[in-house]
Amino acid sequence: MATAPGPPPDEAALHEAALRHLSRFAATEAGLRRVLLRRVERWARAAGQAGAEPEEVAARAAAAREAAARVARRLAAAGAVDDAAFAAGRAARLARAGRSRRAIAAHLRARGVAAEITEAALPAEEAELDAALALCRRRRLGPFAAAPPTPEARLRALAALARAGFARAAAEAALGMERAAAEARLAAARR
Repeated sequence: MATAPGPPPDEAALHEAALRHLSRFAATEAGLRRVLLRRVERWARAAGQAGAEPEEVAARAAAAREAAARVARRLAAAGAVDDAAFAAGRAARLARAGRSRRAIAAHLRARGVAAEITEAALPAEEAELDAALALCRRRRLGPFAAAPPTPEARLRALAALARAGFARAAAEAALGMERAAAEARLAAARR
């Protein structure tokens, strides 16, 4: 029989855990709630392995899950968790890294950001070409390729941009750009 896991995490313990998490990582309200719920589930699993009554573990874990949701809501209301600021910062970083609007939207949705906040945080349509160029530079495609592309290499580059979520028009524009113009556009985008 395993050692007793101790009492379930109460609201104060969950609040402290949330603050420790937020001091290290940016998070959304949904993401913070998931972190706290994992903590509760670890306790419930340990209590079950220690031989505690399943009904008691289930009841105490349910109360702890409710406390986790309250803590996440309270920290969001206090401004410690700001989904809009998280989304704006993450979207800008991902766009600079060469991620398409579609990929950024999928990333934010996976982090629990609401659809309207995601839509507001997405970079402008005009920035899609800048992101495609950033991906081309990182992958050495199109204007950043070492040698002039063959028709097969161009198709592979077009496919890589399509898999990354870029529309055909943005992909074609990025692949057809001269290196000097592409470098100048990326330098202007960084400013």
